[in-house]
Amino acid sequence: MATYLITGTSRGIGYEFCRQLQAQGHQVIAVCRTPSEELKQLGVRVEDGIELTAEDAMDDLKTRLKEQSIDVLINNAGIAHRVTLENLNLDSIREQFEVNAIAPLRLTQALLPQMKPGSKVALITSRMGSIADNTSGSSYGYRMSKTALSMAGKSLAIDLQPRGIAVAIFHPGLVQTQMTNFAANGITPEESVKGLLQRLDELTLENSGTFWHTNGEVLPW
Repeated sequence: MATYLITGTSRGIGYEFCRQLQAQGHQVIAVCRTPSEELKQLGVRVEDGIELTAEDAMDDLKTRLKEQSIDVLINNAGIAHRVTLENLNLDSIREQFEVNAIAPLRLTQALLPQMKPGSKVALITSRMGSIADNTSGSSYGYRMSKTALSMAGKSLAIDLQPRGIAVAIFHPGLVQTQMTNFAANGITPEESVKGLLQRLDELTLENSGTFWHTNGEVLPW
């Protein structure tokens, strides 16, 4: 049994991570701002009231965790606001950077003392952060922040290798969640998370820093 800490767990992919990992017998620590009824009924450990962009959030969470060891940290929390060239909302772009790129890096750094050789870190980024794959433009805040998150993941993979900690950079696929308006052509959260957990099982120090699709495809930067 391993201990997983997951952010953004009230619904969607984060909730599904909690559900599948609990069913596999793992210890799950679900971090969120406001827990959904589904999350509360799941029976996992919930640490709510955590706003990851707040100045005191990391200290608050570390105090709650005390010296709880963490085997796998899944940085899943994120937001998506549509920002076009015609509607260039700079406040929205800044907010997406804070939530999508800076908060996961801060949390990973804060929890490193509670991780050990063999621990793993996963960053849930997006194919929309791939520069080579961008053929439709727009979505400035989301694309830019996810590109930044992927770069943070690559640097973390290099910096954490001497500590024996591997890092995965994941695109979950187009998933039928509230964030995507339950895209009709998307995959279910169950299918997405099943693939992501398989990728986590395959993660080693040798392939640390790879940008994976949930289906196992290695994606271009």
